[in-house]
Amino acid sequence: MNLEKVIFAFFIVLALTINFGFFIGDIDNPDHHNVYELYAALVISLIATVLKFGDRTHIGAVLLATSLVADVQLIIAAVIWGVVEHVTQTGMTPHVMAAIVSLSGGALLANITSVVLFVIETSMMRR
Repeated sequence: MNLEKVIFAFFIVLALTINFGFFIGDIDNPDHHNVYELYAALVISLIATVLKFGDRTHIGAVLLATSLVADVQLIIAAVIWGVVEHVTQTGMTPHVMAAIVSLSGGALLANITSVVLFVIETSMMRR
């Protein structure tokens, strides 16, 4: 068993599942979406991205691209949350929460694509 592949698979699946945990719930209800879960999704996604840098194959490039897409969307979601909570006087509104969750949904789709590609790549490997 290749420990490097196990760690790689662990982080891409963890990024997917934590992002899903944040995404699930009423889209406009802040009580259904925890800020720490968004933070964890972002940190794990960034770790998964770093782990994808060494692969020089075509599928490795696509995996890196999907991870970068997820990172960008989660970063934007976190910045919006931070600005709304700490800079503006309006606070969290249903409209803003829906935008944050929608961005997380885009990252979730990128993470799903990444996991599907990883499974395809793994199934194509010969022993």
